[in-house]
Amino acid sequence: MTSAIPTLDRAEFIRLNTELLPTPHAPEIRLHVATVATELWSKTEEELGEIGLAPPFWAFAWAGGQALARWILDHPETVRGRRVLDFASGSGLAGIAAAMAGAARVEATDIDAFALAAIGLNARANGVAIEAALGDVVGQDRGWDVVLAGDVCYERDMAAAAAAWLEGLARRGATVLLGDPGRSYLPKDRLVALAAYQVPTTRDLEDAEVKRTTVWRFADAKG
Repeated sequence: MTSAIPTLDRAEFIRLNTELLPTPHAPEIRLHVATVATELWSKTEEELGEIGLAPPFWAFAWAGGQALARWILDHPETVRGRRVLDFASGSGLAGIAAAMAGAARVEATDIDAFALAAIGLNARANGVAIEAALGDVVGQDRGWDVVLAGDVCYERDMAAAAAAWLEGLARRGATVLLGDPGRSYLPKDRLVALAAYQVPTTRDLEDAEVKRTTVWRFADAKG
């Protein structure tokens, strides 16, 4: 099990198998990213001696996260002085943008322990502080003022559960923003578009080198 590997080992693995590079659509932020997806995936499985691991989502600047980061950096009033959650954070990109834009407190959650190590490394590389926690917070409400969710609508069941939870947070007054490049299970009929960007990606991950990616909020939200 991956949980048996010390955090220090994960961090060292990330340092050895990624490069610290500017994010294409938010170059103010640097991330430890993989240059070839399949090679890193194979190395992760070899390191753990386990086949069939989840893809290393933490090792890439996904289009939804890039769009959220760009929006936040360009609209810092969205998060300034507020408590922010970066949900299913991956690399920590959106959370880092929030911290750079003046958020009072940034929390990041993910179900992958490697992601937590990556978030820590990426936060330090950008000179910000993020509280990263392992686990699934869907269904919970810890009083966040802002919730950021990038690329969370790619799988039917996860998208349905996450969207219902996020919409509930928005209705009670949280500012909930989704970054999405056209995933199949995005509930567009309940959303309002705030901005759209042409975001550079990689064919290792997507079907195009540039994806039109939108930042959304819920239509009936209070926040």
